[in-house]
Amino acid sequence: MERIGKVARKTKETDIQVSLRLDGKGQASVDTSIPFLDHMLVLFAAHGFMDLELSAKGDTEVDYHHTIEDLGICLGMALDKALGDRSGIRRFGEATVPMDEALARVVLDMSNRPFLSYHVPAERCLAGSFDIGLINEFFRALANKSGMNLHVDLIRGDDPHHISEAIFKAFARALDMACTLEDRLQGTVPSTKGLL
Repeated sequence: MERIGKVARKTKETDIQVSLRLDGKGQASVDTSIPFLDHMLVLFAAHGFMDLELSAKGDTEVDYHHTIEDLGICLGMALDKALGDRSGIRRFGEATVPMDEALARVVLDMSNRPFLSYHVPAERCLAGSFDIGLINEFFRALANKSGMNLHVDLIRGDDPHHISEAIFKAFARALDMACTLEDRLQGTVPSTKGLL
């Protein structure tokens, strides 16, 4: 069974196509028209061992907010489609990842109960011309559309680029752990309720 989610979404503000293969090799083809975000999403695919094809056009002349939020929406929808009824997944994932002086921890539960706890004090910092505070909006949209309970904590860090890399790499590794199929579940849903 191939676990692939595909989404095409067009609004007056953005036009986005996403294809996400959970059981991939970490290959990515990404063009969001936001180079810094392209870099983060390529890291996400590589460290999560997921294959990602993503293209986006948005009203970046206004600012990056609409494009980044809609990318989170589309990636969340693709993840939800790829997981199906979530049978056999481990469900929980966590990772703590360093990037030079930065250290980020991500803990998540693919519970179908969306929630974001985002504790990154450096939210209004720039990495080049990119405001890393927008990463919060990306993860909020992604968590809501994928049904993910997501906790992102910056343990320490000064450089906005390093902080962002640590977060995306930790997210990728935690998501890979949560989405991995567990043989002991024999295809059942990992919940005492029998449904996620």
